[in-house]
Amino acid sequence: MTKKNLLLISNSTNAGEVYLDWCKGMIADFCNRHNVKRVLFIPYAGVSVTYKDFPKGYDAYQAKVKDAFAAFGVEIYSIHKEADAKAAVAAAECIAVGGGNTFHLVYELYRNDVMSAIAKRAAEGVPYMGWSAGSNVACPSLMTTNDMPIIEPASFRCLNLVPFQINPHYTDFLDPKHGGETRMDRINEFLIVNPNMYVAGVREATALSLENGKLTLIGRNNPMIVLKHNQEPSEYNLNDDINFLLG
Repeated sequence: MTKKNLLLISNSTNAGEVYLDWCKGMIADFCNRHNVKRVLFIPYAGVSVTYKDFPKGYDAYQAKVKDAFAAFGVEIYSIHKEADAKAAVAAAECIAVGGGNTFHLVYELYRNDVMSAIAKRAAEGVPYMGWSAGSNVACPSLMTTNDMPIIEPASFRCLNLVPFQINPHYTDFLDPKHGGETRMDRINEFLIVNPNMYVAGVREATALSLENGKLTLIGRNNPMIVLKHNQEPSEYNLNDDINFLLG
């Protein structure tokens, strides 16, 4: 665990704000700490991304992220443009996995045979960052995603870069006109079936950082909730010790 350099962001965009604007400082700092100038981008979650004159698809996603990263002088190149996806992962100095649909992301990671390759590089210390679905896949499985299963991946198993599950975009909000399950209800169903697993509900405008063997909650002052079967939910603020999640 001590080698890993992870930045796991809950969300890319806050309401009314520019794409990746709220977290560009932490991304820039992360890249600067690890002397990163070029980032291999994984756009596979971007099923419906549009940007400028690009049609929906990976080209649009690459352009959108490229423009955002250019603001702090980091170059983005996308795996979907590489002739050999596994070779691109093997040569990457940093890997970024964008948000979107987690099921489609995992499907494509397996279809392109890069799930284990990314896991290996990140375990060796190559900086890895993800937002939303890109944070989900850093977990042991995709089972705490919020997304609809629009496609069936080869497996639910993911990168296993952290030993707990993340629920990005976590919210306590319940529309009084809505009669369905709350987010906590759905996570508790997961915990009944997986009683030994922690789930970190990472709220908007926050992220988890794992560097030098230390896990921290960073971002704006929005507490994280941690859930485990047969335990009362606990909330943790930016300065709290959350390293128990590393097990």
